[in-house]
Amino acid sequence: MSVTGSAPPAPVPPVLPGGDGAPSAHRCGGAPRQVAELHLPARRRTDGVAVLVHGGFWRPGAADGSLAYDRRLEDHVAADLLAAGVPVWLVDYRAVGDGGGWPATLEDAATALDLLVDVAPAAGLDAGRAVVVGHSAGGHLAAWAASRHRLPGGAPGAGPRLRPLAVVSQAGVLDLAAAHADDLGRGAVLELLGGAPGDVPERYATASPAALAPCGVPVLCLTGDLDDVVPPDQADRYAAAARAAGDDVRVELVPGEDHQAHLDPRSRCWALARAEVLARLGA
Repeated sequence: MSVTGSAPPAPVPPVLPGGDGAPSAHRCGGAPRQVAELHLPARRRTDGVAVLVHGGFWRPGAADGSLAYDRRLEDHVAADLLAAGVPVWLVDYRAVGDGGGWPATLEDAATALDLLVDVAPAAGLDAGRAVVVGHSAGGHLAAWAASRHRLPGGAPGAGPRLRPLAVVSQAGVLDLAAAHADDLGRGAVLELLGGAPGDVPERYATASPAALAPCGVPVLCLTGDLDDVVPPDQADRYAAAARAAGDDVRVELVPGEDHQAHLDPRSRCWALARAEVLARLGA
C-alpha cells in the first residue's frame, strides 16, 4: 500500500474485498480527515471512477460516541463496486466541531475531488469519467460538487478542476434552506453554515445545490419512502428547481426502505445506485 502527501502521513487504508490489495491514501491537508483513498478493483472493467462521499449531517460521529461518521461508512458499497470492476475514490472531510463547518467542509470536499485529477493518470484512470455518489450530507456535497462551476470567484470550491460525469444522491440534503426550516438533523444545517438563511443568505446561495441549479450533468436522486431522517421531499424540492433550470434529474422513491438502506449492498436503494454507476461508466 502506498501513502502520499504532506505530513502527518495518511492512515493506511484497509484492503477491501474485490480490490487489488494495494489501496493508496492521499493527503488533502494536514488534519486527520483530510484524506482520500484510491481503491482499484482486482479485475478492472472501466477507466472511470466512482467517487463515494459519506454522510453524517456534516458531524464527526454519533452523539453517544458509538460510531464515527467518516469514509469507513462507505466500505461495504465500495467493496460491491470493486467486485463489479469499478475503481473507487473514497473521500473524507473535516466535520463540524472537528475543524469543519463553513467554509472548511466544502473546501475539503472540493480539494478531495480535485485531487483525483492528479492521482488518476498514474493509475490508468480518467478523472473526466467520474460519477459522484453521496449519502445524506454526502449527497449534498456530491450535488454541490457538480455545481461548483457556477460559483462566483472566491467562493469555497469555485474553479473546479474535476467536473463529474453524473451524480447519484442517496437521500441527499439538497435544499439547505428547506432543511433548516424543517430542522433536519436537529440544527445540522445551522451548524454547517453558521446561521439561518436570513442571517447568512450568501452561504445558502453558494452551498445549497437547489440554489445552484442547473448543474449541467445528469442527477439521480434516490430516497426510501420510510426515510424519516432526510425525507423524500428533499429530493422532490431539488428536482423541481433543477428541472425548471433545464437539468436532467430523476427521482426514484424506493418502497419499504429507510435512510440507512443506501449503505447496504443488499438493498434496492443500493442496487439502483450501483446500476446507475455501471451504466454511466460503461462497466
